[in-house]
Amino acid sequence: MTYLVFICGHAGTGKTTLAKRLIGPLMRAAGSAFCLLDKDTLYGVYSSAAMSLLTQDPNDRDSPLFLQHLRDPEYRGLIDTARDNLELGISALVIAPLSREIRERKLFDRTWLGVGEDVEIRVVWVHTEEETARQRILKRGDPSDAYKLAHWDEYRQRRFVPSGESCVGLQMFDATAPGVADYDALIERILHE
Repeated sequence: MTYLVFICGHAGTGKTTLAKRLIGPLMRAAGSAFCLLDKDTLYGVYSSAAMSLLTQDPNDRDSPLFLQHLRDPEYRGLIDTARDNLELGISALVIAPLSREIRERKLFDRTWLGVGEDVEIRVVWVHTEEETARQRILKRGDPSDAYKLAHWDEYRQRRFVPSGESCVGLQMFDATAPGVADYDALIERILHE
């Protein structure tokens, strides 16, 4: 059995920190390999080059131009890379915001993902308060956050915490100040729910 685990949420919520904290214990508990696929690592340099050519701003990851023309191909490539690993018997831990896909329930659509019934799909939504996320973004000092910070009021309109129907099947994780028991409980839910 292989697992396709999505670690999703808005910027600054702690997605990458959580995934890096989980991958070792997940591999030990599952008794099998996982690959870590972070959208920013896989596509950050490419997107910087493309946006530099298009807008002269290599750090733009949130403008309408980026969202309309580069966002979806990045995510499609990320999903395709995960699927390639799954076909080789390697589980995938995928890190990306994927907020639109959460709202549209695409991460539970096996046809859209291109995976069979032999793959266990888990989707974790990582969340924290807006101001906590903003402070984390400021602290990390990543140039690719510049557009987001300069247009915070616009960006914050896209922030949400899933509720109602969009919560069905999601593993909610509050990353404000998690402890060991929180991580252990999440691993248990990923592997056994």
